Amino acid sequence: MAALLFLRGIPFLRVRLGRQRLAAGTLSPLRHPWSSTADPTKVDEEVSTAGKTTAVLSARDPPNYPRWDDPDYRKWKDKEEEILRDIEAIVTLTKEILHSDRYLDGEHLTAEDEKAVVENLLTYHPNSEDKIGCGLDSIMVDRHPQFRHSRCLFVVRTDGGWIDFSYHKCLRAYIRDKYPLHAERFIREHFKRGS
Repeated sequence: MAALLFLRGIPFLRVRLGRQRLAAGTLSPLRHPWSSTADPTKVDEEVSTAGKTTAVLSARDPPNYPRWDDPDYRKWKDKEEEILRDIEAIVTLTKEILHSDRYLDGEHLTAEDEKAVVENLLTYHPNSEDKIGCGLDSIMVDRHPQFRHSRCLFVVRTDGGWIDFSYHKCLRAYIRDKYPLHAERFIREHFKRGS
């Protein structure tokens, strides 16, 4: 019951505090751009904090965000969609291989998955020749030797050695090769580690 009375008193408390602030002359009344008390003739102000000056926008000057009707922005969004559609299948497969219980640690990929990974990822790795070395025997999933909580793909060589490779590096190289004009922006916006 007391809580109910307290909640009912909140609007009155706010009004009373607002009047006291005005009477004391310390603070001006709160004005929100959506309220009728806002001054429509008010222009942009400059706020200075720690030597930096920042312009505060008025209601008449909305922020300048990229617009869908801007041809350059629309062209970028179309290209971004095209790249996402292009890499979607291999990204989905790779994440399923690494993050599901489809493969246990140390298990080799099936022939079908191995073919997809080699053709769509490994061939685009910047150091694919060094990774394959003397020859490719298979692709394996296992824990990274340094980062034990991470699972990654490994090239198993014909001599029995194995080395990890980053599917992100492969995807970045593929995108740079196929979409040179839009690659850096796409990589910057869609990959956590850019280069």
